Amino acid sequence: MKIIIAGAGAMGSRFGIMLHKGGNDVTLVDGWPDHVNAIKKNGLKANFNGENITVNIPVMLQSEINSSEKADLIILFTKAMQLDKMLQDVKPLISKQTKILCLLNGIGHEDTIEKYIPMENIFIGNTMWTAGLIGPGQVKLFGNGSVELQNLGQGQENSAKKLASFLSESGLNAKYSDNIHYSIYRKACVNGTMNCLCSILEVNMTNFGATKPAHDIVVTVVNEFATVAKHEGVDLDVKEVVEHVESCFNPDTIGKHFPSMYQDLITNHRLTEIDYINGAISRKGKKYNIATPYCDLLTQLIHCKEDILGAN
Repeated sequence: MKIIIAGAGAMGSRFGIMLHKGGNDVTLVDGWPDHVNAIKKNGLKANFNGENITVNIPVMLQSEINSSEKADLIILFTKAMQLDKMLQDVKPLISKQTKILCLLNGIGHEDTIEKYIPMENIFIGNTMWTAGLIGPGQVKLFGNGSVELQNLGQGQENSAKKLASFLSESGLNAKYSDNIHYSIYRKACVNGTMNCLCSILEVNMTNFGATKPAHDIVVTVVNEFATVAKHEGVDLDVKEVVEHVESCFNPDTIGKHFPSMYQDLITNHRLTEIDYINGAISRKGKKYNIATPYCDLLTQLIHCKEDILGAN
């Protein structure tokens, strides 16, 4: 299968490596020249659960796509605010048979994807795999994870199940979900707490979890997400979601991990996806006349930090 990883940062690199090791024809596409050039020159270097490996995977800048070879599958891992531009750039690789799997953080990306590809070829999901970007061409991959996905088009359940089975053949532990929007909101609650709070406080998840106010903050933010989600037909189990979020505090699993927003903003001074996570809840709150003061403030504080650090 010809696979394009659209957005070859930390998580895109993980999926690229695992699918490549699974015997697939994988090409990485990214917009960061230093990253792309490093992979071209030295291969993609990864600390893979403690083992240092180098994987030679084809890679190209999204602005320089000139191939006429169509992709069977495009997996989207670009940043949310870069999604539309990425889809414009990879358009030459899309045929009527190309499937797109969106695994971005945040909410509502299908509205953008529908402009480029028929609904029956769109699959959305989320992943609990973790990864870190050390520098251009270098990533750290650790721990275990999973993928949930679902078809957007009516009658495409079998295609979604086949896609999940295909990903699992490369060790990605994928499964079909018949309620992916619940899973996406549940994952967004993790992003809407761990990502922004660890970035603001400049700590890992275990350090944040050790603070006295951590539990109350998590509960309040999750309740804001749940209230908005209910207006969109998604009934979150707040108690279970809070427990799920707080499981991230465990230093023996992923607690010592610095979330992707921390890596973007604090480590690399790059703009964040906050407007598609807490910011999305703020916008939807206004739409449904729901107060979301914590999400409002967290969104503003991340934008303040972006300005202070000169993120771009």
